[in-house]
Amino acid sequence: MTTGQVDGVTATAPTTAAVRRRITVRGVVQGVGFRPFVHALATELGLTGHVTNTGEGVVAEVEGAAAALARFGRRISADAPPLAVVETVDAEDVPVTGDTGFRIHPSRTDGLSRTLVSPDAATCDACLAELTDPADRRYRHPFLTCTHCGPRFTIVTAVPYDRALTTMDRFPMCARCAREYADPADRRFHAQPISCHDCGPRLRLLTADPEDRTRPPRPVPGADPVADTRRLLADGAIVAVKGLGGYHLVCDAADDSAVTLLRRRKARGDKPFALMARDIADIEHAVHVRAEERALLTGPAHPIVLLRRRQDPAPAPNAPVLSGAVAPGSPDLGVMLPYTPLHHLLLGLPGDPPGPRLLVMTSGNVAGEPIVTDDEEAVRRLAHLADAWLTHDRPIRIPCDDSVVRISDGEPLFVRRSRGHAPLPVRLPVPVRPALAAGGDLKNVLCLAEGHRAWLSAHIGDMDDLATQLAFEEAEAHLETVTGVRPQLLAADRHPGYRSGQWAQRHTDGRPLVRVQHHHAHVAAAMAEHGLRDGHPVIGVAFDGTGYGDDHAVWGGEILLADYDGYRRFGQLAYVPLPGGDTTVRRPYRMALAHLRAAGIDWDVDLPPVAACPQEERRLLARQLERHLNCVPTSSMGRLFDAVSSLAGICHHAGYEAQAAVALEAAALTAGEDRGPGYAFALRSAPSGGTGADTVADPAPVLTSVVADLRAGTAPALIAARFHTAVADLVRRGCALARERAGLTTVALTGGVFANTLLAEATARLLRQDGFTVLRHRHVPPNDGGLALGQIVVAARTAGAAAR
Repeated sequence: MTTGQVDGVTATAPTTAAVRRRITVRGVVQGVGFRPFVHALATELGLTGHVTNTGEGVVAEVEGAAAALARFGRRISADAPPLAVVETVDAEDVPVTGDTGFRIHPSRTDGLSRTLVSPDAATCDACLAELTDPADRRYRHPFLTCTHCGPRFTIVTAVPYDRALTTMDRFPMCARCAREYADPADRRFHAQPISCHDCGPRLRLLTADPEDRTRPPRPVPGADPVADTRRLLADGAIVAVKGLGGYHLVCDAADDSAVTLLRRRKARGDKPFALMARDIADIEHAVHVRAEERALLTGPAHPIVLLRRRQDPAPAPNAPVLSGAVAPGSPDLGVMLPYTPLHHLLLGLPGDPPGPRLLVMTSGNVAGEPIVTDDEEAVRRLAHLADAWLTHDRPIRIPCDDSVVRISDGEPLFVRRSRGHAPLPVRLPVPVRPALAAGGDLKNVLCLAEGHRAWLSAHIGDMDDLATQLAFEEAEAHLETVTGVRPQLLAADRHPGYRSGQWAQRHTDGRPLVRVQHHHAHVAAAMAEHGLRDGHPVIGVAFDGTGYGDDHAVWGGEILLADYDGYRRFGQLAYVPLPGGDTTVRRPYRMALAHLRAAGIDWDVDLPPVAACPQEERRLLARQLERHLNCVPTSSMGRLFDAVSSLAGICHHAGYEAQAAVALEAAALTAGEDRGPGYAFALRSAPSGGTGADTVADPAPVLTSVVADLRAGTAPALIAARFHTAVADLVRRGCALARERAGLTTVALTGGVFANTLLAEATARLLRQDGFTVLRHRHVPPNDGGLALGQIVVAARTAGAAAR
């Protein structure tokens, strides 16, 4: 063997017969320190050659002894960097060149991208140690990062992932950062967002004129914008803080006045705010934190984790006292830990003056609009919401809200899949041709797919305003850029009024557009993420608030016999009139009155929804229901939850989506174990020639029992618990009938109602006791945030069948 110095690195060249191999690694292998890892591994094993990024992934040519090459092939996936996800490793022999040394070559940008961009990752322990070390040159650097953490997806402008193709391209590296970037022994070797106090992005603090908010905000002079921001927060200010994927509106979560003011300015109603805690110890006196939840809180994604509140929280010594205005009436608190250096600085490092230890961190947007990312836009659009802006000059390429996750049955359940997870693909069990699915109109997420991969966008939002529709277009273009998928097929919901579907219709450009029924897409999404292949139909229980049915009614309480190719409506909740559409969604007492009328129960004034409805409105509503004016039939389980919530006297007005159902679940959680006799739905055969369902579930007996309990003085919490039990039992009985008649033994639980963990866990437990295999969502949300995944597999099958 002979050795020599190449680029300052000792390289060993074999003197025995050598072989050379080209190895292509696909997966999440760019922006995660993979090329430096390959360099170090090859050098350790005495191999020569080179490595580069390409649109396909990471390509390495390695030369040396066959045994060393074999070890290299085994370790390239087994020892990969922590943020890497190695999907495939392909190797082919190539001619020996007699290389000396091992080099990292510049990236090649030829051809379409097929590599995977890493999600943004929370600050790693090594960077956090530097952030808090006064002797380190990056002490208190707000943009500290390395190959194992920091921004990725939100700063990528194109692939391969190199600094020139990110929003860091405007910040030339200083001499010291350049040396670290070029040093194979350094943790920041080829770390693309590398920066320091000398060359990195700069923070700036702006404050509004309290006398005239129409005036432009003024820069605050001073050496430390973070310290000034902490003082503002401690004094009760609301600050718009620029994060990884957009602005947050931030205030002290222990300050009642500040939280109430933010709630009023944002017209938030009672919708819960998310919290950022400096440490789990600062919040665990108020919530239960199980091992699985602790792992989510501290993992690379650092999402918002929904933690169940303690019913009788004991005051903890020195713990911050949370304002009651943070999450009024919610059974959970949404908690996250600081995931950027700036967040750690805002919450204070050891030795800092006292400041807020719990922060409200809510999306920086006007209600219903997408999160703000542009600095000038933030000043303009958030002027009536914020007292100050803590901003910086590193652009955000694509918006990315915080992910929201909870633990259910010991496994993660997404409520919103976004930062920390987008754009990681979901593996498809069936191959699809290049396709785009537009998703739904609520909680919109779009999806691109090709082959066995489906890439979902970050959370986009509700498509009822122009700003969100523009954000949808930007997200679609960006996702095409980072995935290289060029759709040949489009998919959308069947609802003719959905803006997502209208967008797809306008952008067909000669490509086929497949319309997919809403609840079929929900069921298909659950099947796809669990890897079910063709020929494995399931009993799909799809419970949600709304979905366009085949008969133009509003579906939402469905039992489907489904596979990717199609479905049959086996069961449904009985239709009741939905009077006034969105007005009734905002006023659950109207839905309660519609259900009472359908059940033949008089509107006596001792019933809570009757008392809650103004007399004149009640008179008009009765006429509307009698004459079927502006009444569309609905089988929605979500609307039934609303009705029972109002009937039990729990929630009559909903200021945000599903508020009445959330309040009903919160009440049920306080009922205790001794619940007495339950309620039961009536199951009956559907009349022939009707909706196509074999079985109809009539809620009239449930409502009759609820009324009887109310008049007997039964506590609302107990009524809520008995109703949850009744719904779980309905699913059990419906699935037993479906198994008896169709022979199916796998059940998929899907739709937004199954984000209710009390219901979902009880239902799954009963089904498993009966011998069913139960599929619950783990990789995409059960709500409409997972809809596009189901659309893409159904559309691919439908288009494929048509082509055949």
